[in-house]
Amino acid sequence: MKKILLFLFLGAVGFTAYSCDNDDDVVVQNPVDYDTYSTAYDISPSFTRVNDNLYRFSDDFNSPLVESDVVLIYMQNGTDGGAPVWKLLPYTYHVGNLANDAVDYLFDFSKFGITININSTTAFSLTANPSYYQGKNFRVVVVPAKTGKSAKAAVNYEDYNSVIKYYNIDESKIQTKVTK
Repeated sequence: MKKILLFLFLGAVGFTAYSCDNDDDVVVQNPVDYDTYSTAYDISPSFTRVNDNLYRFSDDFNSPLVESDVVLIYMQNGTDGGAPVWKLLPYTYHVGNLANDAVDYLFDFSKFGITININSTTAFSLTANPSYYQGKNFRVVVVPAKTGKSAKAAVNYEDYNSVIKYYNIDESKIQTKVTK
């Protein structure tokens, strides 16, 4: 009887080991990110003066981003045939004076919000030149970071229109967020 139990036990172990198939060699070529969807909104922020050469704006997201989100911020830089022209930040505007001064438009983001900084060279005071920080329009675009191995080659992030087309963002639904 002990021999039969031993054979039954070995048979059960053998059957279990044989039925556990680890055949997971399937490679997903273009994974779909179901926790992130592309979105965009406009802001016309009021910048806070940090010093004569630095102005800052910070804003929180309505809900925290997931770790697979990336934020792109574009600044409206004129119009072309009535359509806005968008420049990806960071962006440096050269003032064109003899001192070769420049104004830098920079941003940072976290999963909770964004910060836009406008700073200039030490000789060029932004306080005396409010057109560099007042009345500026920005477009905040949130896109998934993980879009498959060919995403970087498929979209030029410098070109706003390429980003909108690639991520299927409907511009007619872009709203202006009221900022503090």
